[in-house]
Amino acid sequence: MITALRQKVKVQPGGQIEIRSPELEPGSIAEVIVLIEKQPTPGERQARVRELAALFETTQALPQAQTITEEEIAAEVAAYRASKG
Repeated sequence: MITALRQKVKVQPGGQIEIRSPELEPGSIAEVIVLIEKQPTPGERQARVRELAALFETTQALPQAQTITEEEIAAEVAAYRASKG
């Protein structure tokens, strides 16, 4: 049986990572996969915002989007909120 353990840790000097958990039994074999969170640079963030704005323009220009009424939008939002509550 495989058990997944997920922890966020801070990388220590020298690139060291320490994981502690009662689920880690001495002598057990563990496979470790490291996913590194990278903060986008200001330029990367601006590029993403431009891409998203272009996507919104394209989506809003679709013929299907032109026929949606405010009432339909409000009904969809209300239905979504009701399903979450």
